[in-house]
Amino acid sequence: MIELYTWPTPNGFKVSIMLEECGLAYSVHKVDISKGEQFKPEFLKISPNNRIPAIIDSEGPGGKEVSVFESGAILMYLAEKTGKFMPKDTAKKYDVIQWLMIQVTGVGPAFGNFTHFNLFAPKPGNEYSFSRYRTEMLRLYDLLNERLAKAKYLGGDEYSIADMATFPWTRQHAAQGAKIDALPNFKRWFEDLSNRPAVK
Repeated sequence: MIELYTWPTPNGFKVSIMLEECGLAYSVHKVDISKGEQFKPEFLKISPNNRIPAIIDSEGPGGKEVSVFESGAILMYLAEKTGKFMPKDTAKKYDVIQWLMIQVTGVGPAFGNFTHFNLFAPKPGNEYSFSRYRTEMLRLYDLLNERLAKAKYLGGDEYSIADMATFPWTRQHAAQGAKIDALPNFKRWFEDLSNRPAVK
């Protein structure tokens, strides 16, 4: 049984999608980040970086309980545990890992910072920050579109954890100002993933 500690954010949705895709039994523990529950000592034992999501797997390696934090690491752990959504071929595996890292180091921070400066930061005095993150976010949409012109999915020919990691960050593309009719490859990918039962 997987114990999932999460909240409805893009990072939280990544792991929920993976668990659904794999058909693993799991239970959900809500960590209300709006109330600061991510700073509680009991949660910090699982996720010392005070970020959701985190998991506890009661049937980890060798049958021993293991906890994993950071969404990218959790996706990789679950892929290894189940043998799903990560190619066995080394070259193809690193295609997936590269695009997973694009999400972890690029899409997540840029899209998250854009949202912060767009919705929460005082407007006067933050124009530079807003413009910087908006420009980077739209550049990344172009990058995704270019990649998806060459491959059906981000990691290659097969759906993988790279897609699961990236999709939740793009669900608000209209509010983010991405014109997906001008990004036909991204649009095709987005609509394809939107229709997957585990994503719904």
